[in-house]
Amino acid sequence: MQKSYTGKESNRRQRASSLNKKEVGVLSENEASDVLVGRQPVLEALKSGRSMNKIILAEGAEGGSLKEIIGKAKSAGVVLQTAPRASLQAYGENHQGIVAFVSPYSYVELEDIVKRDTGYAPLVVLLDELSDPHNLGAILRTAEATGVQGVIIPKRRAVPLTGTVAKAAAGALEYMPVSRVTNLVQAMEWLKERGYWIVGTSIGATARPSDVDMRGKTAIVIGAEDKGLGRLVAERCDFMVSLPMLGHMQSLNASVAAGVLLYEAVRQRT
Repeated sequence: MQKSYTGKESNRRQRASSLNKKEVGVLSENEASDVLVGRQPVLEALKSGRSMNKIILAEGAEGGSLKEIIGKAKSAGVVLQTAPRASLQAYGENHQGIVAFVSPYSYVELEDIVKRDTGYAPLVVLLDELSDPHNLGAILRTAEATGVQGVIIPKRRAVPLTGTVAKAAAGALEYMPVSRVTNLVQAMEWLKERGYWIVGTSIGATARPSDVDMRGKTAIVIGAEDKGLGRLVAERCDFMVSLPMLGHMQSLNASVAAGVLLYEAVRQRT
C-alpha cells in the first residue's frame, strides 16, 4: 500500500522527488574555491546571472529564500540535487541547507575598474598582502556598500577569491570587480597617472582620515593584518593617516579599518 503524507512532510517529499538526489562527497582544496555556501551568496549569484553548475539542497531544507532560489535556478537551467544535511557539513557549519558549485571567479583588468561609473566620485581600494579570506570578504561587502569602483589585490602573498571570501562577502562579490595585479606598487603609480590620490594607513601617522580631502579621485590602501603596509607601498602613498586608538590596542582589524576610511570618504561626498 502506498504511504500518504500531509502538511510539511508532503511538501518536502514532493519537492525532493522533483530533484535529482545524489550523495555529496568532499571536495579537494582547488574545487572548494568554486563553492558558494549559504542562501544569500547563492541567491545573489543567481540574480547576477553567474554561471552555475549545480545546487545541492539539504534534505528537509525549506522556508526563507529557498523558494526563490529554486525558482531562479530552474529558470536558469541549473541542476538541482538533494543530499543528507550532514554531508553538507564538509563545506562549512553555516551552510543553511544549500551549497552551489559555480564557475571560477573571474578577475578584471585595472582599466575595467577605473572605467566603471558608480554614479559617485572615483574610489578604489588596494589591499597589500591581505591573508585572511574573512577580512577580504568583509572589505568587499563594505566596498560595494560605499560606491567603490573595484578592489585591487596582489597575485603573490595574498588571499585570492575563494568560496570562503564569497561567503564572508554575503553576495557583494557578484557586484564588486576585483583586479589581481603582479605588482601593487606599479598599480599605484598607474592610478596616480590617472589622477588618483593614494591614501594609506600607519600607526605613526599624525593626520586623521578627516584631514584628507577624499572628495575627488581617491585610492585607499589597507595593509596586511600582521604588518601593515609594506615599505615600498607606504612610500608611494600621497597621504598617510592613522585612526585614533583610545584603548590599550594599537591597531584595528583590516576590514574594520577599511570600513572607517571608506565611510569617511562617503561622509565627505554626501
